[in-house]
Amino acid sequence: MTDEELENWKSLWYRINEEGIDYTFNCYSNWNEIKDEYFHKLRNDYLNASKNMKKYISDVLKENVE
Repeated sequence: MTDEELENWKSLWYRINEEGIDYTFNCYSNWNEIKDEYFHKLRNDYLNASKNMKKYISDVLKENVE
């Protein structure tokens, strides 16, 4: 791993610890500077799961509040 790649991973870890994983992946960056296919697969899985969970909760509330 190059020094630049290591710095990118450190930056990611710092951002997760400071802002939380949801903000880090949903709002802060798409982290294209990290060249790791498995990381991006997991990141996309996380984003999809987060989106599905929010939609499910919203749907449950709509069905039971309205």
